[in-house]
Amino acid sequence: MSVRDLFVEGTAPDAIPIYAVSRATFDDALRGPLEGWSSWVKAAGFTAQNGKVLLLPGADGKIAGVLFGVGADEDPLAIAALTSALPVATYRIAMAPPLHTPDRVALAWAMGSYAFRRYKGDNASKDHARLAWPAADRDNVLRVADGLFLARDLVNTPSNDMGPLELEKAAAEVANFYGASIKVIVGDDLIAQNYPMIYTVGRGSSRAPRLIDFTWGDSDNPRVTLVGKGVCFDSGGLDIKPSSAMAMMKKDMGGAAAVLGLAHMIMDAKLAVSLRVLIPAVENSISGDAYRPGDVLKSRKGLTVEVGNTDAEGRLVLADALAEGDTTAPDLMLCMATLTGAARVATGFDLPPFFTNDETLASDIMRHGAAETDPLWRLPLWRGYHGLIEGKVADLTNNPDSPNAGAITAALFLERFVEKAKSFAHFDIAAWNDRAKPGRPLGGEAQAIRALFAMLKARYR
Repeated sequence: MSVRDLFVEGTAPDAIPIYAVSRATFDDALRGPLEGWSSWVKAAGFTAQNGKVLLLPGADGKIAGVLFGVGADEDPLAIAALTSALPVATYRIAMAPPLHTPDRVALAWAMGSYAFRRYKGDNASKDHARLAWPAADRDNVLRVADGLFLARDLVNTPSNDMGPLELEKAAAEVANFYGASIKVIVGDDLIAQNYPMIYTVGRGSSRAPRLIDFTWGDSDNPRVTLVGKGVCFDSGGLDIKPSSAMAMMKKDMGGAAAVLGLAHMIMDAKLAVSLRVLIPAVENSISGDAYRPGDVLKSRKGLTVEVGNTDAEGRLVLADALAEGDTTAPDLMLCMATLTGAARVATGFDLPPFFTNDETLASDIMRHGAAETDPLWRLPLWRGYHGLIEGKVADLTNNPDSPNAGAITAALFLERFVEKAKSFAHFDIAAWNDRAKPGRPLGGEAQAIRALFAMLKARYR
């Protein structure tokens, strides 16, 4: 079932009404539209508990309505729980607290249908309840849901089926659908064309590294460049990860997945931008040709980097891609990466941090993140830590001696490769839900892209 099949057009006069109530609105609902069911509701012990569903009976024994509790009403996407929980039928929203605007309700309904079933014996998508369209921006809801699902599917795909080549094919599919121009630099050509750190990180794998680069839109429009980390599997290299840390490393290309989902939204909405997407796609493997701790690498920018740890590979491949993106002096450059465990320690899985020195951009990101229920938190590009990324025998090190402020020092490292971009922000995302919530199942997640798309849409309509 596609996202579009989750909704019905028109007024749907026979649709079953859904009454979503919080603890604050519950009593008024009982005195209003639920008055005829008040005895039934009280007998069932329903008190607007978060996630509680109560089917309301009709005189004919059929379902006449649905009562849904949202508790203290802290989750604007709570209605996502109903898409799979309700019997297959057509429903309409008859009542919802103010937090649940039509656009949020429609997106939540779509998000509630997501499941990654590619490797299940019966991988056919199940039928879901359908919703009569509320007064929402339908095109926007559908493009956002499609972008989210695209990114989630890419992250959830195991690395045996999502290597650098498969990531290239996924990017090409998105680019070709919208008529974007794409080029890919593969293997030894990365050295020939001066992307030495992308090549070096990926050379230890039998799956050739590559730089995926596509452009779309009128070149006279403001330039927006998206850079996404595409480490399709990260063993840690010679500084090998423990098995417990390696188990989730299929998600290490979550930055690339996120920028592809965001690019889909931008192109589908035909935003007035000149878009460029850069994805360094590699596998960080162990072999006789793998790069080593202590190696000194030359970057595309010309800066030399001392390898303190081969498990800090993401910032190396991103540095070459950022240096390339910077050559066109974009009006805005956004970098997305599953970069540091320190970010997860600082803000957890739900609240990815971002870094920028552009105060207006920071304010816009925070505002749209809150409005879209796609929260982010700004951390500082603290100048006092610059000394930590200075190398002993090279210009920079990818592994500061200090165990502290790891997310900040990684962001400072990336910033050294950006000079000409008028505005720059880096997002250290988890690309993963570590626990299930309505519409956000355990597994791959496209964090920050709903917020970023809303911000870009406001700027470049």
